[in-house]
Amino acid sequence: MHTEKKIKSELKYDGNIIKVFFDTVEIENGSIATRDVVRHKGASCVAPVTDNGELIFVRQFRYPLGYELLELPAGKLDSIGEDPYLCAVRELKEETGCTADEITYMGDFISTAGFCDENIRLYMARGLHMGEMELDEDEFLDVIKIPMEKAKDMVLNGEITDGKTQALVLKVCAKLGK
Repeated sequence: MHTEKKIKSELKYDGNIIKVFFDTVEIENGSIATRDVVRHKGASCVAPVTDNGELIFVRQFRYPLGYELLELPAGKLDSIGEDPYLCAVRELKEETGCTADEITYMGDFISTAGFCDENIRLYMARGLHMGEMELDEDEFLDVIKIPMEKAKDMVLNGEITDGKTQALVLKVCAKLGK
């Protein structure tokens, strides 16, 4: 198994969502190298599936990109120890107003392993019950229902570009035979 040994780690930035470190490591051949590392608490993403075979998406402005993205509901863990399942339940309710009879774990999505440890836990929600959204005060989004097969086509033709959403749409379609 390949590995690298951390020799030193310096905190360079301590933000609300991420921490950035400059690490010095010893690599396999004994040489010394440096690594920029972003530490993230993790997140959950949930694919709400309606009884009519639609997926419920949110469209929201993403400041780092400067435009809106079509995404499945998702959010960061409130703390390092938070249960990702409970985060998925919370984000489903906050962003869509839905609760679900069944929420199934669909795997992990590692967003950018070259410099970040963010792990997004993926879930599928079924048996939906519609209710009122509970958006954070700084959240503005639109809820959009898209038939599952159309959503899959949108992933494959590049209309849906968010990585976690792409992965989860394809996983749900494969699981449900769509």
